[in-house]
Amino acid sequence: MKNRFFVTAGLIAANVAAPSNIVAARPPVPARVAAASQTVSDKDIVRFWQAFDAITNTTDPAERLRLIQTIYIDPGTQGLHALMAARRYTAQQYVDAIVNWPHFWRSVRPLTARSQQAVVSLNDDVARFRRLYPELRPASITYAIGVLRTGGTTTGDMVLIGAELALGDETVDVSELPEPLRARLGVFFASRPFANNAQNNIHEYVHTQQQETQGSLAQQVVREGVAELVAELITNRKPALPVYTYGPIHDAAIQQRFVAEMRGENYENWLWNSARNPFGVSDVGYYVGYRIARRYYDAARDKRRAIKELIELRYDDPASVQALIDRSGYLTSR
Repeated sequence: MKNRFFVTAGLIAANVAAPSNIVAARPPVPARVAAASQTVSDKDIVRFWQAFDAITNTTDPAERLRLIQTIYIDPGTQGLHALMAARRYTAQQYVDAIVNWPHFWRSVRPLTARSQQAVVSLNDDVARFRRLYPELRPASITYAIGVLRTGGTTTGDMVLIGAELALGDETVDVSELPEPLRARLGVFFASRPFANNAQNNIHEYVHTQQQETQGSLAQQVVREGVAELVAELITNRKPALPVYTYGPIHDAAIQQRFVAEMRGENYENWLWNSARNPFGVSDVGYYVGYRIARRYYDAARDKRRAIKELIELRYDDPASVQALIDRSGYLTSR
């Protein structure tokens, strides 16, 4: 599925995929992780930097491809392979990115060690998730290095974290990246994504518990909003993103436009976009979905039952989604 963590994924994919000028064993499981029946892995990060060092020590193109394949990709975790499939990463894209952006990678390298801290935080948050939602099914969480196309996404019961984005901050050097990628990533890293990492991880974990949908804007928005709400309840924070400042100030206008577009299947004004949309702020659909889920949850007497209903909603059924929106009362508050 697509994700909110890095909203210019399509733009980045187009840049990284360009062939010329833009030349992509588990750790011991702590007891509390085993108790939650899950796997958290960041071993792919170590292998990536081993491949990076080897690649930067040779100028032979064929050898570089062999090194990324044999050191990083072939022995990689199932999560790495799923991440590569989800974002269509190739060995050549990894090599091209390493060769053309050395300052970027060297600035990112020490930050990827944060995965160890993130894993500990995630273990505790998943334990809290299970207390909130006892029906929680196990999911694996993988931190791996990608080629700048996602900071977090899911495939089935796998949470896939792109560590080169998710663990970054304002110290990342984007000077070598092509425009408009350089400008986008400069803004992104200035927002200190690592500070949002815990919330993002649980948001993606929630998606492993939900039914997929390819339906209307309303169906997608509610699905994302439920993940936002649950992540907030577990981590006690919303992500530090502009939409959560913009939304409350412009709520009436947002609702009006959403009502006009909610039954369609065009998401471009609302989800997984840049700030180049009618609102001037990316991902306003996350705010709308969050407000619907929050209103539903706040009105419920039985909070645990409300969480169960939100997570287990039939997102593929427009009528079920509309019924939940109506019960939330959000769109009648205009």
